[in-house]
Amino acid sequence: MEYTALYRKYRPSRLGDLVGQQHVARTLLNALQSKHVAHAYIFTGPRGTGKTSAALIMSRAVNCEHPIDGEPCGECAACRRIMAGASMDVLEIDAASNRGINEMRDLRDGVKYLPAQEKRKVYIIDEVHMLTTEAFNALLKTLEEPPEHVMFIMATTEPHKVPVTILSRCQRFDFHRIAQQQLFEHLQKLVSLEGRTADDSSLRVIARRAEGGLRDAVSLLDQCLVASDGELSARTVSSVLGIVDEKFMLAMAEAISEHDGLRIVRGVELLAAEGRDMRLFLQQLLEFVREQLLQNMSGQKTLLTRQRAMQMLRDLVEGDQRLRFSLTPRLTLELALLQAARMPEE
Repeated sequence: MEYTALYRKYRPSRLGDLVGQQHVARTLLNALQSKHVAHAYIFTGPRGTGKTSAALIMSRAVNCEHPIDGEPCGECAACRRIMAGASMDVLEIDAASNRGINEMRDLRDGVKYLPAQEKRKVYIIDEVHMLTTEAFNALLKTLEEPPEHVMFIMATTEPHKVPVTILSRCQRFDFHRIAQQQLFEHLQKLVSLEGRTADDSSLRVIARRAEGGLRDAVSLLDQCLVASDGELSARTVSSVLGIVDEKFMLAMAEAISEHDGLRIVRGVELLAAEGRDMRLFLQQLLEFVREQLLQNMSGQKTLLTRQRAMQMLRDLVEGDQRLRFSLTPRLTLELALLQAARMPEE
């Protein structure tokens, strides 16, 4: 049997299943229950936070034959067609590859016709900010006076690139980055559904690495589960994702705080020998020092004093900016860490 990626296998099928976007789910569900569904929506936010999933759920909700409190039933013919991608009246358009005026003219011409199978035609336009100015103008004419049987749902990661004339004709919903705790709890749920086990530290590493993106977190979990035969451990996750373990991080932080330049250089040499990503390590170190600062501010005993942590954060942030465009990442990282250690130039 063909393998299905976890992010596709466990894609949310109801608005209530959207992780970390309760403010969006609640408003859309109220609109469905009260029959106050708008003709055009625009979903904005970082990648992997549920914009396209919400659009597909809405397309089923407005066409469902037996909705349950506004949510699609998932069992009627309309729901099954849309879930299978076989509906003639729910069209997903990738604006990145269909960004010209001709495509929008075809859309405008198709809007005139009644739905062939469903109650309403739903046009889902992904990455809508990629449309050309002429294409936006053509779309604007349709948005101004759309037929009653048509609904538009647009998604974008860069709403500032969408003309105000388009935004003003849509109901806008902002999808937020998902908190690490919510990502962690969702990953626990998926591991259980897959019949696997994982220690909490491994899942927290994945949640932290995902940086608020649910799809990224689930994809990383999928990759790590494939690499692990038994229980998923933090060591396996670190190996798969190319990140260093906490012991090495603590040793490097101690070397910086103790102004030990030789240990710093040897540590970077070890990173290079293992083929680690220098910038990824620096970002991990930044997160570690930040946690030290927060713990110190809350009154806990820490390796670094508040003043030392602040100074290291400033130096490491500057180093990260230089490392981003550096042609010699190893040397740039060494200089950044030595600068953070406040090594005397003489």
